[in-house]
This record gives sequence, C-alpha cells and structure tokens, in this order.
Amino acid sequence: MKDSLEHFFQKLDSQHSQTNKRIPPKAESQKLADGLFLFLFPVLSVDAKPSREQYSILRQDLIKLLLPLLSKEPTMATDIADNFFEQIPEVYEILLQDAEAILQFDPAATCLEEVIATYPGFYAIANYRLSHLLHQLGAPLLPRVFAEYVHGKTGIDIHPAATIGKSFFIDHGTGIVIGATSIIGDNVKLYQGVTLGVLQVEKSMANLKRHPTVEDNCILYANSTILGGKTIIGHDSVIGGNSWITKSVDPYSVVLHQSVPKVRSRPFSEPVNFVI
Repeated sequence: MKDSLEHFFQKLDSQHSQTNKRIPPKAESQKLADGLFLFLFPVLSVDAKPSREQYSILRQDLIKLLLPLLSKEPTMATDIADNFFEQIPEVYEILLQDAEAILQFDPAATCLEEVIATYPGFYAIANYRLSHLLHQLGAPLLPRVFAEYVHGKTGIDIHPAATIGKSFFIDHGTGIVIGATSIIGDNVKLYQGVTLGVLQVEKSMANLKRHPTVEDNCILYANSTILGGKTIIGHDSVIGGNSWITKSVDPYSVVLHQSVPKVRSRPFSEPVNFVI
C-alpha cells in the first residue's frame, strides 16, 4: 500500500512539474486581464498610475507569463508583447465603438462611463478583443485563460479565436456562447442565452469551420440557438427568442419561434398539477 501511494505521489509530482511549464498561473493571468482592462479604462481605477508606467508593468507581466510557454523560442515572448501593445490603440478605438453602440441601443444606458463600468457585456467584449489579439499573435493558452476568467465572472463564453466585427452589442449576456470559428459582422446585437455552436462535435473537425456566420446589422434575441459552420444569418435579419436554426437565413429575414399558449377561464373541473 505504501509503495503504491509513493508511486502515486511521484506521478503527481512529475505531472505537476510538466504542467507548470505549459499552463500560465491562473491568479497572475487573471490579474493581467484586469490590469489591461484598467489600463484602457482608468476611470475604473481608484489609484491609476500614469499610462506609460502601467504599460511598462503590463508589458513585463505579459512577457513573464509567456516565457515558460515559449521556452523553445524565448524571444517570441517579447515579440508578441511588443506587437500586442503596438496594436492596443486600434483595439481601444474599436472598444469605444462597442461602448457607443451599447449606449445608443440600450435605453437604460445613460452615459459611456456607465457602460464601461457596469455592463458585463462590455467587459466580456473588451476581454475578447484583447484575448483575440493575443490569439492572432500566436500566444499559447493565455488567451483561453483570459476568456475562461471572464466566462466565470459574467456567464459569457466567447472563444478568443472567434471573429467579431465593430460596434458589437451584448445585452444582459448571461449564457451567451460564441464558438471558436464563429464569424460575426458589424453592428450585431446579442441578448442573453444566444448560442453560436456546432451541429456535431468531432475531433476530426478541429480545423474546419464548425460555427455559424452572422452578417452585419443582425439582432439575435434571447435564447436563440444557431448551429453549424455552413449556417449563415443574412445581413439585417432578426432572429426571435428561442429560435432553433441549423440552415442559412436570407438577408432581411425575420425568424420567429411559434408557440401557442392555452388560456382558460376559471373555474375549471379537471385537476391541474404544478410541477417545479
């Protein structure tokens, strides 16, 4: 029994040693994700440092997290970090367009500061755009750690590999899933529970387009489910709540889920069992 347990301990230690080289430390990665958000939007920070000082700290933190993941190509960590921050101004301008879209479309929003500070949809979009940039630059694993951190905080699951256009609006957001090969155009609006998923899950499809395309100016209402890599939602379409779509929809379409509630007058004779 003791020999068996000792062998088990050795196995765990070996796995732990190997894993530490492949997975970024979760706490440090989450701190960096939040730090990047506060860097772009210092209005949320009670003690914001000058931007140049923040940049220097964040750059070093990013390199530190990337180095163990790129041990065979250590200079690549610095290259990724430098390219990332060179493109940050463009990401920032796109995020301002996202925030403006939320402000313009949501009657409950009163100002940009409210959108930036309180909307989980905007927080998830900001994290997506940062993690997507890291993914494009070839950073291993770290974009996924960013995405899952925000998924846990907001209930919004956006894969860093997904392609999302400008002026993107997520309202409420809880339960939204956007798969890795999804393509979303400009001025698209999503409500809670929307899923852009796959028709079937097979490892052999890893390098294929598995998730749908949503073209410009579409609205996807709550709990609509759109599946399949060949499924295209044509531009300027509206997808009603609870819709289930596995085939393409022409531009300017309105898709509605039909349900027929039954209304009866009281009193009624037959028994009714309420099951929760």
